[in-house]
Amino acid sequence: MVSKLVTCLALLLQFNIFLSYCTMTSSRRNTKFCDEASGSSAGTSSEHFDHEIAQLTKLRSGPNEYISKLFGGKNKDWISPVKMLAARESNFFRKSKFSMADGCHMLSRYLPVNGPYLVDQMESCAYVSQFSSDGSLLVAGYQGSHIRVYNVEKGWKVQKDILARSLRWTVTDTSLSPDKRYLVYSSMSPIVHIVDVGSSVMESLANVTEIHEGLNLSIVDGEDNGDSFSVFSVKFSTDGREIVAASSDNSIYVYDLVANKRTLRIHAHEEDVNTVCFADESGHLIYSGSDDNLCKVWDRRCLTSTCQPAGTLIGHLEGITFIDSRGDGRYFISNGKDQTIKLWDIRKMSSNSECATTPRNYDWDYRWMDYPEELKKLRHPNDQSLATYRGHSVLRTLIRCHFSPEYSTGQKYIYTGSNDGTVYIYDLVTGALVSKLSHHETTVRDCCWHPYLPIVISSSWDGMVIRCEFRGDEVNPPPLKRRRRRRYLI
Repeated sequence: MVSKLVTCLALLLQFNIFLSYCTMTSSRRNTKFCDEASGSSAGTSSEHFDHEIAQLTKLRSGPNEYISKLFGGKNKDWISPVKMLAARESNFFRKSKFSMADGCHMLSRYLPVNGPYLVDQMESCAYVSQFSSDGSLLVAGYQGSHIRVYNVEKGWKVQKDILARSLRWTVTDTSLSPDKRYLVYSSMSPIVHIVDVGSSVMESLANVTEIHEGLNLSIVDGEDNGDSFSVFSVKFSTDGREIVAASSDNSIYVYDLVANKRTLRIHAHEEDVNTVCFADESGHLIYSGSDDNLCKVWDRRCLTSTCQPAGTLIGHLEGITFIDSRGDGRYFISNGKDQTIKLWDIRKMSSNSECATTPRNYDWDYRWMDYPEELKKLRHPNDQSLATYRGHSVLRTLIRCHFSPEYSTGQKYIYTGSNDGTVYIYDLVTGALVSKLSHHETTVRDCCWHPYLPIVISSSWDGMVIRCEFRGDEVNPPPLKRRRRRRYLI
């Protein structure tokens, strides 16, 4: 009897402690958190939409439904970290740890907005930045032929410095294999090179200190057909056995690394193919985007001799610069020269792209001209996208956009580089601009979010690779020392 009474008193005391936590100064939310209610929507045009992906995002990154109803207040989609921790310690979740969604709800509030912290700086433009799948390595590609691999776990020290072979103009793209053993890089050339990242050689000079094997995409059945084109995008498959490439000859290429030969060429678009990626782990579906303003879906299981796409997605008014898959074989986002990001569901694709492109009645080139102000609010009459995000600037180069990580954010955000030297972070569902990381002097071509930690890397034409992160101690970063760099023509 006495033991039961003690147990009841202990539970009552625990509950009182929980209530006191809930009424603490947690209402004074840290300004570094992301709150949809307070997120600025200026510069964006995407409205809150009721679609399956909105529900999936909520399931991945929303709080426990029971806790949300009990302690959510007016905004049931926002539960303060103090209340979440107190509920867990009081066993309101009926288990000893957060679910994946609860963890994402907690971690997604802490945006990587503190900084900037310099990772590296060179005299030439930084074009590419990419984390390995486990976040232990960072790859950055520069116009001056250098590709550097940084060890994240050892204070961002350079683990390997690769001097690109047969470089034409710039390193256009890099891709790290899933096992972190190999890296492929492309240039304004039909030859993609592969390097052994796992070797002990720190300074990798092509065919001097290390072999950079060339994978010639213009070779068919052992014979070089003499084609000359540029490769703008290259990606590893999830199993690391194949790479897919997008080129200036309007084609998509698939190269089998095991068989060491090109296995597929698709004449995919009517203009340059700027971006390509695998849709999911299976490797059957491929997404492509082109200067013909179209996104296309290709199913390798049913390609015929005519190489017709499984479907076409219409909505951009100008060329597509980059595509990023959500990884589920259903949703992806695209960055366009019409200064927008669009969210797509491939189940809405059309089998016929006739009359898909609207004729342009104005002369404009994104490489050296600003986008006409009167065109920024135009919408394609047959737009099939789910949502449109505006605010950033897609000029001068093929600027890239991405989904935020699944583990820490539940892919709740999308983020992109911009010509104004800023990284923009948007809420996927509401379209709100939740944060701007303005730390560069000029174009941010690429950026990447650590798969597990609140860290964002941006690579810019000012030659700097910069790190922003969430730091609980609020330590002020040292001032960046910007050096004078060599100028390159765009």
